[in-house]
Amino acid sequence: MEEKDHNALQENVENKLILASRWRRLWASTLDAIIIAIVAMPAIYFTDGFNNISNATSLSIAYTLLLSIFSIVIFIVLNGKLLINKGQTIGKKALGIKIVTLTGERLSVKEHLLKRYGTYFLTGQIPIIGPPLSIINVLIIFGKKRRCAHDYFAGTMVVNCR
Repeated sequence: MEEKDHNALQENVENKLILASRWRRLWASTLDAIIIAIVAMPAIYFTDGFNNISNATSLSIAYTLLLSIFSIVIFIVLNGKLLINKGQTIGKKALGIKIVTLTGERLSVKEHLLKRYGTYFLTGQIPIIGPPLSIINVLIIFGKKRRCAHDYFAGTMVVNCR
């Protein structure tokens, strides 16, 4: 499978698809996170989530899980149509990058929501090992191919589109 990925990436270099820089990907992801946080903050406020944090009280597992599900729903509502039609989130669109298959084609709903983002979001929800796995997922981007673990899992890459 690694050879297949390498061959597909090699073809893309010849077809002038340019991999997005790590910095663009970071800023796009940061912008997406800020937007989701802004939309989610009223829910946290009205459910006393901020009071629990300021009192150094740990949030319950149920509350954390519900907040995670709410955040995923917000992500899908804000970015779903854009992801399906253009392979972009709001952050990726702002930074001129998009997600494509290794052959440069647009992804299907299954590839986007289940493989790529399912891996990305759900891994972090696993108690104890989720956060370290999420960090490892992202750190893999420092390889030559500039792809995170969720990109490898879904057979995707992020390229410039400007």
